[in-house]
Amino acid sequence: MKINTDAQKIEELLTRGVEEIIGSKELKEKLLSGKKLRVKLGIDPTSPNLHLGRSVPLLKLRDFQELGHQVVLIVGDFTGVIGDTSDKESERPMLLQEQVKTNLKNYKQQAAKLIDIDKAEIEFNSKWLAKLDYNDVGEHANQFSLAEFIARDNIRRRLEAGMRVSLREVLYPLMQGYDSVAVKANVELGGTDQRFNMLAGRKLQEYFKQEPQAIIMNPLVEGLDGRKMSSSWGNTVNFSDKPTDMFGKIMSISDDLIIKYFKYFSRAPLVEIRKMEKELKEGKNPRDVKIDLAHEVVKMYYDGKEADKAKEDFINTFSKKHIPTDMLELAPSTMDIITVLVEAKLVFGTSEARRDIKGGGVKINDKKVDNFDAQVKSGDIVQKGKRFFVKIK
Repeated sequence: MKINTDAQKIEELLTRGVEEIIGSKELKEKLLSGKKLRVKLGIDPTSPNLHLGRSVPLLKLRDFQELGHQVVLIVGDFTGVIGDTSDKESERPMLLQEQVKTNLKNYKQQAAKLIDIDKAEIEFNSKWLAKLDYNDVGEHANQFSLAEFIARDNIRRRLEAGMRVSLREVLYPLMQGYDSVAVKANVELGGTDQRFNMLAGRKLQEYFKQEPQAIIMNPLVEGLDGRKMSSSWGNTVNFSDKPTDMFGKIMSISDDLIIKYFKYFSRAPLVEIRKMEKELKEGKNPRDVKIDLAHEVVKMYYDGKEADKAKEDFINTFSKKHIPTDMLELAPSTMDIITVLVEAKLVFGTSEARRDIKGGGVKINDKKVDNFDAQVKSGDIVQKGKRFFVKIK
């Protein structure tokens, strides 16, 4: 495939969903020259689901792919066990090999929703990291000082608070950095929380006499509760969510996130997004723009037909107060409302179930549940909040 050097497309590539670029001048020159670049993105399988927060660098990977460059998706089956704490305020526990294997089972097909998986290089970093010995690790570690590591804000705060920081965490950036050496990356993509790890890649590439990669960092986008979107917090919109669930989740975001979600989580033309932003400032109902956003996102992960159906279901359910046609059916082990909520996974446990009932957020057949011992029967519709329904078998 011939490399596309269209200046306008390159400009959007370098600005849309981008917080910072290291090596920007050289990168832009290479993109305009028509040189084919190797563009790397690594994802650790710490959860079985990819979510919209992950879509920002994946969409950037697709942008590079559409210009004709070689994209390299690294699945961190080795680093996923070790655990990266770049975005954490506490030590991330090590994962079991079996858990990582289970998590990554569907990663390829999930990533294929956004990138052309047949034209991408898919690599598992155990291929090279598992072969390194203590001598190798010593050589790599010698390129960095401990002061560089502990200067990172989250690590410094933990040390000042007297919290434990394991040596394993110190080694993680070396592993991610060596990934760049192994695949000879010209560009690495990642969130702003990955800055130190990606800079480690540049340093190790110099040590191995490779040209240091350019780094494109995307901002960390808020999830459904306003915090950074993260599987750990359960505030995600997942690639694998059903269309109706995906649509409903998008409709639940705060109004001030609408334009940000459009820019980062879709590929709607920027000129249209600017027009929407102007209309919102002039008083257009945010709900109408949010419906367009939800439709656009569902269409990306499914198709126009599924997006239309999800939109229709949402309007029927919430505007006309109809029950959705597509809902979970459950045969609970016992027919009490708390068991139903827990087994339908509408809550994390009995305590949350009790809180939701006490707060008036649970209904049976559109009637609020006002006691913890309420019973259901076959055919009943249980509703939690505005978006979650389950039918009792």
